[in-house]
Amino acid sequence: MTRNGAFSGLMTAICLRCLCWRAYDEFDLDKVCGYDEEKIAELCSDSSIVRNKLKIRASISNAIIFRDIVKEQGSFYDYLCRFTDGEILYECDKTTNEWSDRISADLKKRGMKFVGSVIIYSFLQAVGVIYSHDRECGLYREK
Repeated sequence: MTRNGAFSGLMTAICLRCLCWRAYDEFDLDKVCGYDEEKIAELCSDSSIVRNKLKIRASISNAIIFRDIVKEQGSFYDYLCRFTDGEILYECDKTTNEWSDRISADLKKRGMKFVGSVIIYSFLQAVGVIYSHDRECGLYREK
């Protein structure tokens, strides 16, 4: 989700993701949760990533909230299942739905930033909870 939030609206997301991966210590949760002002300053001066200070700070606080959710629920997948009942949804041509709306609202209530419904919908697609390949897509498969 951190990557989706950081890259919202950018056409160069795929290239930047590799650079972001390195800048954020391969998204090691414990490392990101422990970032201090020195690391924030380093990230803010790293020209290979999105240097929006609000998004950098949000990525750190979101990581802490994510870790809390994992402790509370057992895994982030278990957290998602509270909203999806463990189902995979097959749908195309949407950018939000009831699941993404509800998850987004809950994450915002917990204090996460840059987790709007479109970002969450994209995340759910990326992790396979929402399957959005239409019949013409080479990745399409039947339910």
